[in-house]
Amino acid sequence: MIIQLDMQSELPIYSQLVNQIIEGIASGQLQLGEALPSVRNLAADIGVNLHTVNKAYTLLKQDGYIQVHRQKGVVVNPDGMPELTDDFLRKQQSELRPIIAEAICRSMNKEQLLAVLAEIYDDVKEAHSEE
Repeated sequence: MIIQLDMQSELPIYSQLVNQIIEGIASGQLQLGEALPSVRNLAADIGVNLHTVNKAYTLLKQDGYIQVHRQKGVVVNPDGMPELTDDFLRKQQSELRPIIAEAICRSMNKEQLLAVLAEIYDDVKEAHSEE
């Protein structure tokens, strides 16, 4: 999996890293139980501070996407992905709300917005089925 970071983005690098790893899992580029680089190696590979990678890995671990083993290192959670919870749904709603509000301000109708969401969903799922 190739990590692509936008150093000019307003989104913090650790958030970009979290998002890309989750998308890698969703798309099938990263498999359950697959090893990820160590904090130090990934930081060196992508040219960021190791504390940035450590923060991303900590968040991924807290959410149940990865496990950290003393012997195996960092791996995609071999026991499966986190379950859908009410907390997750509330988080998604709060994150989508400003995006939807901006779309409405720009005169995007519901069908156009749903079409964009469907396209993104299909792109991620399609990458998974190609693996």
